[in-house]
Amino acid sequence: MDSDLRPGDDHPAHDLKARVRAVLERRNLTDNVSAEQAAASWEQDRFVARARALFYARMMFLTLGLLILAVPAWSGYFGFNGPISFLGYFAMLIYSVANLLVIDHPKAGRWVTYLSLCFDLLITVVLIARPQVGGGLQSPLLATQLLFTTLFAILFPKPLAILPPLLALPITTRLDLLLNRSVTAVELLTLLWYLGLNFIIVYVLVYLNEREATAHREVVSLQGDLKELAVVEERNRLAREIHDGLGASLSSMIIQAEYILNLAREDGLRTEIREMKATAEESIEELRRNLRMMRDDFELAQGLEDYVKTFRERTGQDIRFERTGLTRKLPPDAQLALFRILQECLSNAAKHAEAKEVQVRLDFSAEGVHLVVRDNGKGFDPGRTPRGHYGLLNMRERAMKLGGSIVVDSAPGAGAQVAFSLPCLSA
Repeated sequence: MDSDLRPGDDHPAHDLKARVRAVLERRNLTDNVSAEQAAASWEQDRFVARARALFYARMMFLTLGLLILAVPAWSGYFGFNGPISFLGYFAMLIYSVANLLVIDHPKAGRWVTYLSLCFDLLITVVLIARPQVGGGLQSPLLATQLLFTTLFAILFPKPLAILPPLLALPITTRLDLLLNRSVTAVELLTLLWYLGLNFIIVYVLVYLNEREATAHREVVSLQGDLKELAVVEERNRLAREIHDGLGASLSSMIIQAEYILNLAREDGLRTEIREMKATAEESIEELRRNLRMMRDDFELAQGLEDYVKTFRERTGQDIRFERTGLTRKLPPDAQLALFRILQECLSNAAKHAEAKEVQVRLDFSAEGVHLVVRDNGKGFDPGRTPRGHYGLLNMRERAMKLGGSIVVDSAPGAGAQVAFSLPCLSA
């Protein structure tokens, strides 16, 4: 055997599971991720990537700001000649780094990014309006306002969220008037021109963002539908193979048992053959029931009632079945759990409890579906399950997997009651 070959190297399914697990862990998702959760995770990743790009853009602006403070002619132009200017610069650096540290948080990351971007915009407005000569609508930095509109639209594509950069232009105009700088016709044209560019940027980016988000949601939904369709097709294929293979074998066993029964003369042998035939008939009935579940052609209430009837005829127990509420379709996993728990309860009532009467109630309500099985047998202590008996454990595991609850109420000599409840589920 080649020493380079290791167990698992030739199993693509193992590698696929490992890749899926890695992606789920990276995105903090569970195995049962829904389309909405997947879309939300994608939107969060997209925001984080764009917010990181904002941080790097901020570093470039901070570098330019450091040059302004370092060159006397430039700092004099903006009037930044004291220690307060350096304190303001380091404050910007601190909140930029703080924003980077919380950027991955689903809620705090967005709020801190938005507030820090508003601070950046405020500082930019000050830089634009501060110079007495060449400031305001005449400032060469006025074009920076378009960049902020773009950043707000990319990171927060909502009408109210984009409002701050749009207000920067009228605020700059108002500051010009407060600083006794007259607004000329050319500056008015500049204002109108920038307003037009702002609305074009906002419209294009918000429109493209919505198209991108809608397309992604459609793709995620389509992937979920294709996955479910593949599962249904595989179930149907397995149902056909099981029906044509195992079903045919069990049918042949029943026919052979009937033939041997007609040939047998000894009473003990005939009894054994009848039991073998009954077991084969029960197995083929179980097979058909599972095939109906696989093909989503199983009616729960009628299936439970039929099983109670068959069990009553086979054991001779007095088993009563009651159904209340408006019947509705349940997912296959929920139907199977209800059926298996009923099987386990009736089997325990016949084998261990030696019950004479059993009451089965199936109730459909607005909150969910409830199955209650009560017998008048000898009862038991639910806290002391015999070693090697896994019936109660299996029932609890089924309930936990589906988000339901199961309550076992019993005591020695007082019978037993098992109440299984599932939340409101739809197929």
